Amino acid sequence: MTARILLVEDDVSLHRGIQFTLQQEGFEVSSAYSIEEARHKLAIERFELLLLDVQLPDGNGFDFCTELRRSNDTPLIFLTASDQEFDIVRGLDLGGDDYITKPFRLREFLSRVQAVLRRRTPAAKRDDDKGGVLSSGNLSLFLGEMRLDKNGLDIPLSITEFRLLSLFMSHPRSVLSKDQIIQQVWPDGTEVLDDNTVAVNIRRLREKLEDNPQQPDKIVTVRGAGYRWNG
Repeated sequence: MTARILLVEDDVSLHRGIQFTLQQEGFEVSSAYSIEEARHKLAIERFELLLLDVQLPDGNGFDFCTELRRSNDTPLIFLTASDQEFDIVRGLDLGGDDYITKPFRLREFLSRVQAVLRRRTPAAKRDDDKGGVLSSGNLSLFLGEMRLDKNGLDIPLSITEFRLLSLFMSHPRSVLSKDQIIQQVWPDGTEVLDDNTVAVNIRRLREKLEDNPQQPDKIVTVRGAGYRWNG
């Protein structure tokens, strides 16, 4: 099945170049040049990936990501000219699955797009076959649906958060090192931007799971060793 990608980029020349490159690789690309256009298309269509510029005519991509993540778990890659560490961490912290700075090399760009899509497809297929539910305390993770229930409420998860949580819940009480987590959640390593990537994503997941994220009792840090699921 051809992956459908929504490209949100207001630079017309760059937009056309990205669109052409993706179409040459067999992707179906829908275009938006503003947040309002993107909001409309996401309301009526389903996409496998969202490519989102940070600076748009009618708003900020970071703010739009925050809005989306309240109810939408579509994989999302930020496109931006800023390579500042603060912005990269912020993008991941808000729910982005990757962060690509402009200008970028096309082969690397395609590799990272394909890597984010692979993280969803194999996981969804594998979990559909299992059709199972992982339960721990007040949490239930429905694998086939990629859905988390907490106290009867649906909690939206990004693809990265889903893979991270399913890894932890599948290995209760086990200490998982940073390297083990990277191998399972980012198997080809292309989205591991720096040493903070694992910590940023765990912090983001804690904010959704923990009653007190500052004193977590589900995902516990084991100093010098990694993280343990106590949920």
